Amino acid sequence: MRLFVKLFVSYLLVVLLAEGVLFLSAELMAPRLYQGHVARMMHVMGMMGMGPMEAVLRADLEAGHQNTLTAAMLASLPVATTLAAGAAWFVARRISRTVRVLAQGSERMAQGDYRLRLPVLEKDELGELARHFNRLAEALDRVEASRVELIGTVAHELRTPLAALQGYAEALADGVMPPERAAQAIAREVSAMRRLVNDLSLVSRVEAGAIEVHPVSVAPRVLLEEALDRFAPAFAQKGVRLLLEAPEEMPWVQADPERVQQVLSNLLVNALRHTPSGGTVVLGARVEGDAVRFHVRDTGPGIPPEHQPRVFERFYRVDPARSRSAGGSGVGLTIARGLVEAMGGRIGLESAPGRGAEFFFTLPLTKA
Repeated sequence: MRLFVKLFVSYLLVVLLAEGVLFLSAELMAPRLYQGHVARMMHVMGMMGMGPMEAVLRADLEAGHQNTLTAAMLASLPVATTLAAGAAWFVARRISRTVRVLAQGSERMAQGDYRLRLPVLEKDELGELARHFNRLAEALDRVEASRVELIGTVAHELRTPLAALQGYAEALADGVMPPERAAQAIAREVSAMRRLVNDLSLVSRVEAGAIEVHPVSVAPRVLLEEALDRFAPAFAQKGVRLLLEAPEEMPWVQADPERVQQVLSNLLVNALRHTPSGGTVVLGARVEGDAVRFHVRDTGPGIPPEHQPRVFERFYRVDPARSRSAGGSGVGLTIARGLVEAMGGRIGLESAPGRGAEFFFTLPLTKA
């Protein structure tokens, strides 16, 4: 109702202003035009011998014209006011309908109902506003689902080491397990929990865009050889061959060596986890346009196409049971993607079921 009053007052002011301008224009311009017309009539009447009546007729015609004009202007005012009220009611009804729906939707969204979608009642800016509201609701719904999933996943990840800690503590208290062995087992579980907490802290900074990188010029071969030296013992222990595939001489890249090692570590750990004993993992690089493409290729089971678009999402696992038993936190690939993008590169995956998987990322060449 308040919107109708505001619109009606604004329209009425426009009507009154238009009436006033029209009335003043008529008062100033109409007499001159009408007097010229009357003068021509009087001249004709004088030629017809009606000269003595000229002054009386002139005054009467001018007075009649003025009264008629004023009466017409006053008579049009109620009509214009009614039209203004009708226009205000029509516009207010259209606006109020959408605004009322938006208000109800906002109230439900404030209560946590992010699945609400508003009907698009208009095809103009009001309809566009409703569509923007629906897109906002969809985004909030995704964020809420991600939050719920995150809480559930973290609780699930912490439940296993906590249960193990409780078991070791009870075994130690009952004298079933020697203190030295119990201490080693407890330290192992605490280390796993610490690793999970550190990964969660890093992935939160990566997703918030708050990760720091310090790029320098570095040789790709040096980065690969360092990663190879670090992981060779772990691969040898599992019986998986780790090969290096890169030219001796390559253009240097602009990157943060420490962050690159984090990315390579996450990709190599992922490859080792999914490659069976007797398999092969190839660590390599090649020049690709104005960047160097690094890759980690394994001979594991591969990743089905329906899972590939989501492998870089946090806590997403193609095989949850297998990954969890191998000690993965489920955020390694998410961290790798964030670090690569922070260094100006891109990361991707090429895989087919039964043919292994190749994770790759690019880093820009050092500009001369």
